[in-house]
Amino acid sequence: MDTKVKEFTLLAVGLGVLIGVIMTAANVYLGLYAGMTVSASIPAAVIAMGVFKGIFKIDSIHQSNIVQTMASAGESLAAGIIFTLPALVIVGAWKNFEFWPTTLIAISGGLLGVMFMIPLRTALIKNDKDLIYPEGVACAAVLGAGSAEEGKRGFITILKGLVFAGAFKLFTSAFSVIMGSVEWAKKIGGSTYFVGSDISPALLAVGYIVKLEVAVLVFVGGMIGFTVAIPMLGTPLDLMELGAVDLAWSLWSTQVRYLGVGAMIVGGVWSIVSVRKGITAGLEGLAGRYKAKGQTVSRVDTDMPLMGIMAVLLVCFFIMLGLYNSLIGHFGLSLFTTILMIICSFLFVAVSSYIVGLVGSSNNPVSGMTISALLVSAALFLVLGEKGDSAILSTLGVAAVVCCAACTAGDCSQDLKTGNIIGATPKFQQYAQIIGVIIPAFTIAPVLTLLHEAYGIGDGLKAPQATLFASITKALFGAGELPVSMVVYGMILGVVVLVIDGVFLKNKKFRLHLMPMAVGIYLPVTLAYPILIGGLIRFYVDRKRKLTDESKDQGVLLSSGFIAGEAIMGVLVAIYLYFDGSIIDFGLGQGTREAISLVLFAGLAAYLYRVSKRS
Repeated sequence: MDTKVKEFTLLAVGLGVLIGVIMTAANVYLGLYAGMTVSASIPAAVIAMGVFKGIFKIDSIHQSNIVQTMASAGESLAAGIIFTLPALVIVGAWKNFEFWPTTLIAISGGLLGVMFMIPLRTALIKNDKDLIYPEGVACAAVLGAGSAEEGKRGFITILKGLVFAGAFKLFTSAFSVIMGSVEWAKKIGGSTYFVGSDISPALLAVGYIVKLEVAVLVFVGGMIGFTVAIPMLGTPLDLMELGAVDLAWSLWSTQVRYLGVGAMIVGGVWSIVSVRKGITAGLEGLAGRYKAKGQTVSRVDTDMPLMGIMAVLLVCFFIMLGLYNSLIGHFGLSLFTTILMIICSFLFVAVSSYIVGLVGSSNNPVSGMTISALLVSAALFLVLGEKGDSAILSTLGVAAVVCCAACTAGDCSQDLKTGNIIGATPKFQQYAQIIGVIIPAFTIAPVLTLLHEAYGIGDGLKAPQATLFASITKALFGAGELPVSMVVYGMILGVVVLVIDGVFLKNKKFRLHLMPMAVGIYLPVTLAYPILIGGLIRFYVDRKRKLTDESKDQGVLLSSGFIAGEAIMGVLVAIYLYFDGSIIDFGLGQGTREAISLVLFAGLAAYLYRVSKRS
């Protein structure tokens, strides 16, 4: 294991930066559109193998590992930012996405996630056998099993997905041919009933990647919101004049989605309580880890030096102190905000790192943890008597950094697990993660600006989490109103789900994980249908082929291409629209467009099934 290997090379770093920037932009779009992101590790690993083995004829599993490590760092950073910072624009505290504040929050949050994770590596990833880190294990299988021919085949599959989904998005957003969603609603006996689905290759791909269990839970959450809660609310007097579709959306946005908020609060608190013993064990291992720093350490157990970690943490502290002071204009409050941010970040990094080891990144309750951090911060600022934009900036500033740290730590843990399996050098992965955080961070603000100008964040791109955070902070510190009763009902629902799961489904194959269901409630149900279809395709194909090696699954690679293709084309169309371009209308009627949209989407789903079956 101590044999010197080529891993942290200029070629690996360069390729990792390139893929990281692309996947960061893709996940900014996907997160704003769908309210969730997907890991970049496996597609990045396949592309890296295709480049190293197919082009340069280099058989280097360790260099490919550095590439996927950097790519996933940027992708997770995008999730942390788009879940929180757009709320500042939606609530009006910012007029647009300010470049330096956005970039510095992204860098600081990402670096805190990496730095706080490093001391926990030995206890959680190396020594704790109960933590499986499923995505990390899957990525190690991809790296270990890939031949030059498989790398080339996988790269071509990703490229096909990118082209098909890119064309689909082009005819949706630049040409008025394919509809973004099809929706029908009807008022019956004073209640409104709604059915609708987004038409999106990316959402189909998300369902395939997260698999059926998560897809079903998201769908169940959507059904609770749109099929149960909306009809129960009836038709309020002030909304009598609205059509059925508009009424359904109005009830969801002002009332029903707060059921999801309540459920997420319960999920966030429960996640901390449920992993307390594992976190304590991890923290207890820190003292012994660094008492042995004078001893000879194996290459595969060498972390970044403690002095380097402390230096990075100190830099993050002063960056955020200066940024908060420039935004808030009050040094005492800025210092308090910075200290609160550091404490919350460390707590939720530990929770995130532990949970992704237990249940995987798809079930990581980042939204719940972020809401918990937001509410704790808001309560403290209210006690201090803060109101208005300064309080909103403080609260969302803490939530943004905490969310970035938790997201990055989760992916960082999976990457370090991959490295642990294949015999990588941890410190080189950690250096790669630092670079993978810093460089893509500079692309986030421009991409957000383009997407906001072209589609409207909170409107065309629904940005579910950010819209919710905007509503909560506006209600607490401004003139908005929070439907407290719906939040309470959501908390009760969350407790009921936890009890059912803990009592009746413990040790069962299917678990009633709270967070995906809560996510489904506060996401538009139109997103849940294509996600469910993708999950069903994965379930049916897996039953037929009995495939256990993720590296052989062409469906995962095609899905990654779908996501990247739709997102990249979305950004390119945004650039076109930003420079006063206009959507080209072919004059097709709504019925014709609906039919075309459904047929093409069905064709795309059939193609995904066909490619997956060949794996």
